[in-house]
Amino acid sequence: MKKSSRTADPAVERYTLDTYAVLSYLRDEFCADEVASLLQAGKSGRALLYFSWINLGEVFCIVQRRNGHDTARSIVEMIKEWPVRLVLPSQEDILSAGEVKAKYPLSYADAFAVALARSKQAYLVTGDMEFKKPEEDGMVKVRWLKNGPNHRSGRGLD
Repeated sequence: MKKSSRTADPAVERYTLDTYAVLSYLRDEFCADEVASLLQAGKSGRALLYFSWINLGEVFCIVQRRNGHDTARSIVEMIKEWPVRLVLPSQEDILSAGEVKAKYPLSYADAFAVALARSKQAYLVTGDMEFKKPEEDGMVKVRWLKNGPNHRSGRGLD
């Protein structure tokens, strides 16, 4: 979905996807249905979804390592068609992510997800327990995905 210059409706829920959420969906893991539901809400206009280009780069890297360059490129192109606003970080976003990274033992990409969620006043969608402490400290609101051992291969990634 292309970026919109329209002002977001404050009544519409806002969500920032992290790498965990996107990979869980792509791998059709236990919580994939929850992510699919959010994508549907984004498509219908019931939710605004955000994803940082930094996190997209992390998805690209992880998929490329496991499934090759061509698959990784096709995944990026597919994500660009999702009802998600891809956000290129500004100087302020980069410094905000640096502040998060300095305070918490998160990956640099995870720090961008937190910074983006904060700037958009959005819930961070994840199942990664490394976000527990930032949530407890009030740094970010988290919508926790269910964790589970079930894996239903169906989207071409393993």
